[in-house]
Amino acid sequence: MEFITDVTITIDEAVFENPGSLLRILKSYSPEKKGSSYKVSGTYKDVERLSTELSAARDSSPAAHGRICQQDEQASTRVSYVDVSGVVMAYIEQKCEQELNRIKGNSFVIETQPDLRTVHNKPNSTVRVTFRPRKGTIPVHADFVRQRFITFYQRTASDLQVTSVSVSAHDHKDLRKRFPHLLFKPSHHNKNKVTVTGSFVHIAKLNELFLQNSQISSKSPVSKSPAGTQSSRASGPSPARSKEPEDEPCPICMEPIVATEKKTLNCKHSFCRDCLKTAFNYKPVCPTCGQLYGVLKGTQPDGGKMEVTRNASSLPGYEKYGTIIISYYIPSGTQTEEHPNPGHPYEGASRTAYLPDSSEGNKVLKLLRRAFDQRLIFTVGRSTTSGRSNMVTWNDIHHKTSVYGGPTHYGYPDPDYLSRVRDELKVKGIE
Repeated sequence: MEFITDVTITIDEAVFENPGSLLRILKSYSPEKKGSSYKVSGTYKDVERLSTELSAARDSSPAAHGRICQQDEQASTRVSYVDVSGVVMAYIEQKCEQELNRIKGNSFVIETQPDLRTVHNKPNSTVRVTFRPRKGTIPVHADFVRQRFITFYQRTASDLQVTSVSVSAHDHKDLRKRFPHLLFKPSHHNKNKVTVTGSFVHIAKLNELFLQNSQISSKSPVSKSPAGTQSSRASGPSPARSKEPEDEPCPICMEPIVATEKKTLNCKHSFCRDCLKTAFNYKPVCPTCGQLYGVLKGTQPDGGKMEVTRNASSLPGYEKYGTIIISYYIPSGTQTEEHPNPGHPYEGASRTAYLPDSSEGNKVLKLLRRAFDQRLIFTVGRSTTSGRSNMVTWNDIHHKTSVYGGPTHYGYPDPDYLSRVRDELKVKGIE
């Protein structure tokens, strides 16, 4: 996946001793002549490849060698940084190593300060991520790498959920194997309590596993099978499972799927019919890929309000338009069966979000209204910023809660935000 898909680079022909070699390099990139400079647009990889070719051409020029050495020395001391959430960065470092390596490539080192181990128990902490170029790296690359990271960070943070589960030490180890994309953190105060961080889809699959196990144990005379282990139905055949099974296991119960009990969704994923019915009662999405089937209803507490006002001031990046101001209010109340701790109180929330008053901004506003009516904007859980539980929190639909500050501070400018939030809404069946 490309994190930045449209990059423009400007090349000053005066920097090159041989204009002919410059033109030969640029020929395959469809350059646009602007005075004494050339402009080339393309993906990050295209521009990165072009930069490498141009750097090699300059290196081969004896007259330019001295200047390049000096520029390389300056590049080695040039750094770029961004401040981000410690919780999100801990997840990225431990579970997104491959993506992080793609972002930094071979020319940069990514450093995090303070060390994430020192902020592990401070959910509201902020860490500084520094992008330090290795010697010989072209200075402009620092900004490319930073922007790639910001885009990836924003997409990850907007889809991240934190929940708590109670499991034994044995089950904890088994869950780690079953859900390699989730980050499990044991509690220091309760050895059977584990904090789980991960994407919406993977957290949903974990919840469905717990729900399925509880449904099976409540209907079966055998003892409850622990979370993350195979159902005790394997100890003896049941009438519904007496026929010869296929080799394919059900992703929910991990038992082989009996041919007569097999249900295959349009997304081509198959499950035991009863397992899928139970999972769909919880949420009408494919437990494997997250594709939506039916109208998704969320767990947003009742009694909330969504009010919209407008003013003439503009947002950074949308200077031609006014501003849409969305005011959300969810009152405090008592958790129901669909929430993490039924019967316990939860703390409400008031939130303000901003959209440009453009045609695209108004389209997003209508989609957000539908999401609010379907109880999808908020949920009850643990806040990733304060670390407190039993709070009304955002529910994987990213909002701009600041006017300024850029993407890492949930503000503007952020040219990809409107398309990104539409993608998030589409995942929930709202488009």
